[in-house]
Amino acid sequence: MPIPADLAGNVRVLNSVNAGWRLALRVVVFQIIATLATAAACYISGPRAALAALAGGGAMALGSLLAAWGAFGGGVAGAGVALGRLLLGTAVKWLVVIVGLYLAMAVWKLPAVPVLAGAAMAAAAFVVSMKFVAQRSTTRTNA
Repeated sequence: MPIPADLAGNVRVLNSVNAGWRLALRVVVFQIIATLATAAACYISGPRAALAALAGGGAMALGSLLAAWGAFGGGVAGAGVALGRLLLGTAVKWLVVIVGLYLAMAVWKLPAVPVLAGAAMAAAAFVVSMKFVAQRSTTRTNA
């Protein structure tokens, strides 16, 4: 199947950078919701536990947001540049997560289990949100 092109010879694509950016923001929203739910559950153990869950999940959500900004913030680019942005964004994400977890547990002395629970639930929300988004985009293209 040939690649569609407009009259000027420019190649058109099915997704845009904006579609990727919207997908990334949707994932971050899922992570924030999971973090808030985890903090609410941890509030049973006290406000410090809830704050710890917010710190862990917040670090993961902030890292995902920065990774998305790094990957999609520069606009349309070639494959090599796009891959470089993706790898750099992923490295920044994990650096932010590691620094956030370190600050929460070592510097602010928040309880470690809720910090890790918040981060784990935000990471799980990433996986779950991708499943829902993939089903939604598949349903939309088949309709």
